[in-house]
Amino acid sequence: MAGAASPAPCVFCQIARNSTSTPLLHSDGKVVAFQDIKPAAFRHYLVIPVDHIPTVRDLQRKEDDYSLVSHMLSVGQALLQRDAPHKQYRFGFHQPPLNSVDHLHLHCLALPYIPTWKCIKYTSLGPFGGFIEAEKLLQRIKPLSPISS
Repeated sequence: MAGAASPAPCVFCQIARNSTSTPLLHSDGKVVAFQDIKPAAFRHYLVIPVDHIPTVRDLQRKEDDYSLVSHMLSVGQALLQRDAPHKQYRFGFHQPPLNSVDHLHLHCLALPYIPTWKCIKYTSLGPFGGFIEAEKLLQRIKPLSPISS
């Protein structure tokens, strides 16, 4: 439609392209990591893909998707082990409609939650979505082995 405003640019795409003042904790060709602006735990980092993927629902049982989520998890684990050793960790994704930004992002949390009630945001709601642990998502998107004859 002529004269219509273009959609707002994705804030996480801007961070991934390093076009904001957000300090990056990690950056490689696939992902970037940074501190959550509203931390819910002792340490709360986000790991996002450089390429725009809206949500976990856009991931498929493909090697590329499985490899990406595995890499996101590895980066998050390394950052928390470096910055918050000897803590309990949680890694996962919010699922629609409870995701706050439509750009795939892994929450990397070194507990405790701050304040304690924030743990509610990081709870699975079963078939209704909520939070899905990274390992559970990896099981869901693991490529099926080809059937050998």
